[in-house]
Amino acid sequence: MVTIATWLAGLIAIGIILIGIRFLLQPVASAAGYGVPVSMNAYLTVKGVRDITAGLVVLPALVTGNQHMLGWLILASVFAPLGDMVVVLRNGGPRAVAFGVHGLTAAVMVVVAAILILV
Repeated sequence: MVTIATWLAGLIAIGIILIGIRFLLQPVASAAGYGVPVSMNAYLTVKGVRDITAGLVVLPALVTGNQHMLGWLILASVFAPLGDMVVVLRNGGPRAVAFGVHGLTAAVMVVVAAILILV
């Protein structure tokens, strides 16, 4: 169970780094996928940098095998997709994106974190 959670944590980290890179390379298209289309490239660049950083933060615990710390870092990072979900909902974005992308991401992260912290 812990091995699966560790792999999922790694996939989450890689996934958010790739999302961040996409925000840097294709900001307007990425914003549409986020759920709230925006044409402000400066904001979208900041979003890309934030996502890359969020993915990189968990890598030291992942690489060193510190699964307990990895769990706590994943749990602390849950605020980002929850915040993203609220932003999409408050700005009239699609509920399917808010809950199906951002909410589901947060839920998976909570489960992964719980496994890594408690097992």
